[in-house]
Amino acid sequence: MSETSQLRLPLLQPAQAQKHVTVNEALVRLDGLTHLTLGSVTLTTPPPGAEDGQAYGVPAGGVNDWGGRTGEIAIFSNGGWVFVTPQAGWRAHIVDVGKSAMFDGNGWVSAALGVSPNGAASIFDVVEFDHVIEAGAISATAVEIPQYAMVFAVTGRVKTEIVGAVTSFDLGVSGSTNRYGGGLGLAQGSWLVGITGQPVTYYADTALQLTANGGDFAAGAVRLALHYYLPTVPSV
Repeated sequence: MSETSQLRLPLLQPAQAQKHVTVNEALVRLDGLTHLTLGSVTLTTPPPGAEDGQAYGVPAGGVNDWGGRTGEIAIFSNGGWVFVTPQAGWRAHIVDVGKSAMFDGNGWVSAALGVSPNGAASIFDVVEFDHVIEAGAISATAVEIPQYAMVFAVTGRVKTEIVGAVTSFDLGVSGSTNRYGGGLGLAQGSWLVGITGQPVTYYADTALQLTANGGDFAAGAVRLALHYYLPTVPSV
């Protein structure tokens, strides 16, 4: 046996020379895998400015030093990369998207609470985005609530003062324009927490809608966050 079964740490062999090389490699892997943080799981090219201990999940299509390493974790060490194969159930924080993820045996599933053996996942996610308000009585977001999502809340903050003849605004969806807040403030820094008494499930992709009260919007910007649960089907 040359490696441990879980983390694939290299083991010392009887009468081995330069034992410190093996020990140091094991420590590097252990340091990279403990409280696992991955810079990205979508980056296909090894970053040129990587520092010792930084780790990445190698996706399909990895090139250069990551070629042929799909699904493995690449840890930068002493000017090169060492690789570890994750096991189903491992969790990591993915830096470039700011979310936790679970490895399902094939890839990293973002925001997964649990994953079945065949890839069905329970996802509880927070999707944050900025929305620029254009002139008019209604302003719909380009980012949409995904199909089959059960929304628990929408929160937000006014990033740039909302101006125009408008005196306040409502936040909701078409057909229920104040579902996530009514008479909301316009000043920069104003915030909202729109929690529904009963979570609402959306059966089609649905935009959020800001509706002006007292007059039309002229300009402004808000930062919104969708808080929702989403089930996914088995992959096979």
